[in-house]
Amino acid sequence: MRKRMSVLILLKCVFLISLAFISGLVIGAEPLAKITVEAGKHTRVDTVVSVELDGISEQLLSDEVHLEEIPASGREQVVSQIEQGNPPRLWWILSGTTPAAGKRSYELVKGCGVKAADVKVIKNDSFLQLQVCDANVLRYNHAIVPAPNDLSEKVQEEQRPLYDRSGFIHPLWSPAGTIMTEIHPPDHIHHVGIWMPWTKTKFEGREVDFWNIGRGLGTVRFVKFLSTTSGPVYGGFEAQQEHVALKTAEGEKVVLNEAWDVRVHNVGGPEKGYWLWDFKSTQRCVADSPLHQGKYRYGGFGFRATRQWKDDGTACLTSEGKTRADGNGTRARWCDVCGRIDNNWEGILFMSHPSNFRHPEPMRIWPPEMKYVFFNFSPSVLDDWEMKPGEDHVFCYRLYVHEGKVSVEEAERIWNDYSEPPKVRLEKTAKENQN
Repeated sequence: MRKRMSVLILLKCVFLISLAFISGLVIGAEPLAKITVEAGKHTRVDTVVSVELDGISEQLLSDEVHLEEIPASGREQVVSQIEQGNPPRLWWILSGTTPAAGKRSYELVKGCGVKAADVKVIKNDSFLQLQVCDANVLRYNHAIVPAPNDLSEKVQEEQRPLYDRSGFIHPLWSPAGTIMTEIHPPDHIHHVGIWMPWTKTKFEGREVDFWNIGRGLGTVRFVKFLSTTSGPVYGGFEAQQEHVALKTAEGEKVVLNEAWDVRVHNVGGPEKGYWLWDFKSTQRCVADSPLHQGKYRYGGFGFRATRQWKDDGTACLTSEGKTRADGNGTRARWCDVCGRIDNNWEGILFMSHPSNFRHPEPMRIWPPEMKYVFFNFSPSVLDDWEMKPGEDHVFCYRLYVHEGKVSVEEAERIWNDYSEPPKVRLEKTAKENQN
């Protein structure tokens, strides 16, 4: 009996020592770096932030590290995620409300941190799907999605394969689980959810239309995935696509190589009524000749809404106060597009990054007489331009997918997070400087 008690006491001591050791790693451990976040002139609410881990050795980062906030009441662990790169980048959520001019302090320390539900990547032979807490956010179709068979009244049978398409997003789900996008609608069979082709272009002296693919002049194709990421702060994918001229003097020719970087952030969710995700397209002309972009009313980043959004059950508001009635062809920093299903409003706040070509970007917005909803950021609305061989053209957008309607004040707050994010400063510790 005494022996058993001695063993139990020994095990208890070992447990307590181990617990103390683990606690020392997780809470109050020697920091690798100190991080300060300054809200700046805007109030922040659950804002995505990041900082380069420049100068912190790969050896230290290869071990378990985590983030701790240092509020007045004591230390609190913060869910974080390291994006590999040169240098690596640390991501986390500035949780809750941070008032304008407010500051928050963090430390990056060794040891295992708290866990959180991941943004998950689910991939099969047809599509890649992103989920937050098992709720669907969006689907990227990397396999060819054939056009519907019942197009006999719209197109000739030999033309139907021209409408087969890969490399687009559909469905995009609302936080409530409804589908917000449409593909191959009868009025515009070439529309496919969220996609980004160009329209009025010329290549090697010939017209190429990558948008109206039924013309048989051009198309866009998925090539391969460059990466996929699941994680507690964000998840997403990088995919390579090619824009193909179908009728050059030498037959088919790849004109543009394009990389999509799509990233869903682990904020909001069904209980808060919103998703937040980023879209980045990097396009390079890989041919020997430039691609000439002609002035035209649409082309570029496009969204075709579900046909359940129609007539007076739709709304649109831009950062400049324009609506469906007068917004077409105007320029804006952001545009909120809404629709109603069963008396429930839902929508998407589309934001154009200030670094984008011709920002604030001109837009194609279908007016009310078009019945359904189509939205497009399109730099070609303004004037001709050119994509020269070997030059990268980068287009960045953020989408705030929401239930209900968004006020102008709320839209501006969300836009400020994207256009003027909080300032983040990293200070390496003395110990790290010695390594």
